[in-house]
Amino acid sequence: MTDTAAHAPQQQGDFDEVTDLLVIGAGVGGMTAALVGAMRGLEVILCEKTGMVGGNTATSGGTTWVPGTALSREAGAPDSTEDAADFLRHIVGNRGGDSLRAAFLDSGPRAIAEITENSEVRFAAAPAHPDYLDGPGSAYGGRALGPMPFDGRRLGKDFGRVRPPRDVFMGLGGMMVARGEIDPLLKPFASLSNLTTTMKVVGRYARDRLGHSRGTRLLMGNALVGQLFLSLRQREVPIRFDSPLKTLISEGGTVVGAVIDTANGPRRIRARKGVVLATGGIGWNKELRARFFPPEVSPASQMDPSISGDGISTAERDLGAAVDSGGDSAGLWMPCSILKNADGTTSVWPHILLDRAKPGLIAVGADGRRFVNESLSYHDFCMGMINAGQSAAWLVVDSRFIRRYGLGLVLPGGRGLRGLLRKGYLTEAPSLADLAERIDIDPASLAESVAANNRYSETGTDEDFGRGSSTMSRFNGDPERGPNPCIGPIAEGPFYALKVVAMDLAGAGGLQTDETGTVLRPDGSKISGLYACGNDAATIFRGTYPGPGTTIGPAMVFGWRIASHAAGTL
Repeated sequence: MTDTAAHAPQQQGDFDEVTDLLVIGAGVGGMTAALVGAMRGLEVILCEKTGMVGGNTATSGGTTWVPGTALSREAGAPDSTEDAADFLRHIVGNRGGDSLRAAFLDSGPRAIAEITENSEVRFAAAPAHPDYLDGPGSAYGGRALGPMPFDGRRLGKDFGRVRPPRDVFMGLGGMMVARGEIDPLLKPFASLSNLTTTMKVVGRYARDRLGHSRGTRLLMGNALVGQLFLSLRQREVPIRFDSPLKTLISEGGTVVGAVIDTANGPRRIRARKGVVLATGGIGWNKELRARFFPPEVSPASQMDPSISGDGISTAERDLGAAVDSGGDSAGLWMPCSILKNADGTTSVWPHILLDRAKPGLIAVGADGRRFVNESLSYHDFCMGMINAGQSAAWLVVDSRFIRRYGLGLVLPGGRGLRGLLRKGYLTEAPSLADLAERIDIDPASLAESVAANNRYSETGTDEDFGRGSSTMSRFNGDPERGPNPCIGPIAEGPFYALKVVAMDLAGAGGLQTDETGTVLRPDGSKISGLYACGNDAATIFRGTYPGPGTTIGPAMVFGWRIASHAAGTL
């Protein structure tokens, strides 16, 4: 699009203030770009649409997929970028984006090393956290970096600026719990170790609530956000809250700044080194969702409602930026069950790994038949739904499964089951035929699907979809179950069904960028001065989902590359 007088001021005096790097969006990508910019000696202003930092990362697991770091060697799971390159060539194939992935692999170890050595950000590589797909160069551990726990009290009054996790992932109204703490908290008197863990976790939380609205012991994505936030505060990077992007300003085809909405009216900020778009991606933007998302997915998103495609739509509108559909998929999906609360709100439970890969569960469509390997990654499970034309699926289990593993919001041991049944969250029936009738699917087909599953549980081989045949699925199964840790009988009534829909956890479609993070036009030319990272940039994995944290990893690495390029140090 051509420049207009409104978007093309010719003199510095037309601006309200001037900085080197203007970053729009305080998610992990934007915060990383702002932090590294400050580390490089740039003047940085970070503008955030809402009153909180963290974006989608704050409500995520926070796992960050970066191959070949020194952290992998420290964890006893040494990894190499060469192996990762082989793995990605196998997974992504000829879908394009080779140069972007090469840049990511080349910079990843250096980016993580520099950030962790010069800020409060701390990771530990997981020695056992497999890539989501098998293939040449795939890894069992070392690539998935988990944020170390963070004490939110270090932020002082700014603690209230950290976006909280999802309510369904907090206990006692505001207590974060690590995965390894779940069993001890559910069975505190089963052993001295369980009791000690429970007293430590709950005791800390009780003290926190004397002065805070929630627990200050931050884990997962919340911990990473807290670490980045404190690092920015230590470097005195100004963060402008409640300051959304209005328009981009260009001169002669080069982006030189932006107009930011504030409580005191629009503010024109000149950026000598560039503007970084990191607003969270497609999110709830109705036009972008209608253009790129398949009809089988939910109209609702797991993204925060404030994420509404601002960066993508503004760059396209103001500068004719190219928007990429993301390759195989414009979104990254997760099967979610939904509880309708009495006050009209909803609670969403993402079915990540705690139930789908466990033995004694199958997923069926509206015809009562299986359509996918239930132990696949959340994204690939939903791609199975989409490819089968299923807008919803039913997770079917028996009472033995409920007691051992729980299901969604139902905790192991069946805790919460009766109340959730009354609320209509899941369906119970004494027989499979009754269950099929109550959820309106074909009873004969459901009976056949369960019978086949029960045969496979004896042989250990899923003849239809290969359930339990990958490293990742076996890792998430039950090691006490043989011959296949992911297949078990469904035989002990009553029986249960839980409806799940595919919801986006992030956008894969976004702005086309080059290896420096610079935004491109449809003809491949660069829009000088305009960068994008995080979900505002199209995925470098072309709609595939290689492993845990493959949204946060590239967001951080390209945030590092963008700031380095703007500072002339890339």
